[in-house]
Amino acid sequence: MTIVTAKSLTKDYNHFRAVDSIDFEIFGGECFGFLGPNGAGKTSTMKTIYCFMPPTSGELTVFDMNVVSSPSEIKRRIGVMPQENNLDPDLSVLENLIVYARYFDIPKKESVPTAWKLLDFVELRDKADVKIDHLSGGMKHRLLLARSLINNPDLLILDEPTTGLDPRSRHAVWDKLNALKANGMTLVLTTHYMEEAEKLCDRVAIMDSGKIIAIDTPAGLMSLHGGNLEDVYLKLTGRRLEH
Repeated sequence: MTIVTAKSLTKDYNHFRAVDSIDFEIFGGECFGFLGPNGAGKTSTMKTIYCFMPPTSGELTVFDMNVVSSPSEIKRRIGVMPQENNLDPDLSVLENLIVYARYFDIPKKESVPTAWKLLDFVELRDKADVKIDHLSGGMKHRLLLARSLINNPDLLILDEPTTGLDPRSRHAVWDKLNALKANGMTLVLTTHYMEEAEKLCDRVAIMDSGKIIAIDTPAGLMSLHGGNLEDVYLKLTGRRLEH
């Protein structure tokens, strides 16, 4: 089943073309990754998928609904883990989840038990009453992941989910994402970490300067072009990924 379909998707900001007429499909139950450096067009592509902003031209459908004509219906079925930490520092860990559930009109009798289950999933139950400023970077990332799941989404969007984390915290997030994928959830992520793409993604779209250069499985890309994904990126774009 196809979850997302893009045809000639284009996004302009004034006179700058961030996404340049790209085509791709994302299938149910897979983890699909957009791989590239900052400025490649990854985040702009993601923002059109979760209806944060409309495309300039082209066609984009999510759950067979057009992002321009049906943004509210699409948003109800999507979870978003943003790149930046936008947790509410005035609320506790548990309160951040319960308050966020209101955006989806989830009644408190449902949101409270769901929040506790999600805290168990991300191993933060013992931090339920702690304010955000007292969490480590890894804990904040895990809480952002929990928050993105509060509406039990059919599609989970992750924008650079482990940027800035130490290796141990990064692997902890990867473990949770692999568990979600094992349960059949469809994941879409952006990353500039080669190891992250190899560990998580069933297929990868390599992006550079707003264009998709190649789409394949990590193994397929490495088999076709030789070397690891870092080498593949260098061969396809002529430059190395920036870290």
